[in-house]
Amino acid sequence: MFQTVDLHTILVVGGALALASGLAGFLAGLFGIGGGAIYVPVLYQTYQWIGISEAVAMHVAVGTSIAIIVPTSLRSLFAHMKHDAVDRRLLKEWCIAVPAGSVTGAFLAASASSTTLRAVFAALALAIGLKLLFGRIEWTLGRDLPGLAGRSIAGVLIGFLSALIGIGGGVLNNTFMTLWGRPMIQAVATSAGVGALIAVPGVVTYVVGGWNDPLLPPYSLGYVSLATVALIAPLSLIAVPLGAGLAHRLSRRRLEIGFGIFLMIVAARFAYSLV
Repeated sequence: MFQTVDLHTILVVGGALALASGLAGFLAGLFGIGGGAIYVPVLYQTYQWIGISEAVAMHVAVGTSIAIIVPTSLRSLFAHMKHDAVDRRLLKEWCIAVPAGSVTGAFLAASASSTTLRAVFAALALAIGLKLLFGRIEWTLGRDLPGLAGRSIAGVLIGFLSALIGIGGGVLNNTFMTLWGRPMIQAVATSAGVGALIAVPGVVTYVVGGWNDPLLPPYSLGYVSLATVALIAPLSLIAVPLGAGLAHRLSRRRLEIGFGIFLMIVAARFAYSLV
């Protein structure tokens, strides 16, 4: 049963969601990420505040995050395509590998316990946060991407890990492409398309996985809160082109550090919830 919330709580929740949606949209354009690393912890905390069962709060946070990533990733992709920076060939090759990994990850997440999901999210948030804090990897594994088999395996893993915790896969893809000698701006631009390949099949799996769960909040479609999507997706879409435009003009190192610190705090928060 949902708790009765006062006006102050409603304003705090609404403000947190508005801030998260704008920031996530901006970062989606700037880094080519879907914004899930921001959405998931904010939504999870918000759902706890309004009394959604602990058993499904994390599942709904992850599933809703994936749903929001669909429009933000597509908006970011189109913004970067105007600059002709997207590796379209890689996206075509990943049209099967990434969705296959996404469906597998989403299926496992939908059937996992809340504790398991929080532990996995904390571990990956820690890893991604450390990567951002250390900055761009200066050494590479090769001058160009590996062969088709290697690229396919990478696509499956990126899709799997991203859908498992509700992120768009931008940081993972950025790391993969830059390790193999691709320019960062091309990696960022291509990551927006990767986010769409992850989110579209992933959200379907989260809908099916949570179908008819009696603990779901009102206006939910499986583990996707339609009310939340309708509330925060529009502001994210407005902020996406701002980030994409900045990505082609300015250094992003300070934002990387700030985002990395944020993820470290998130990892600590979820780790504490497991104690």
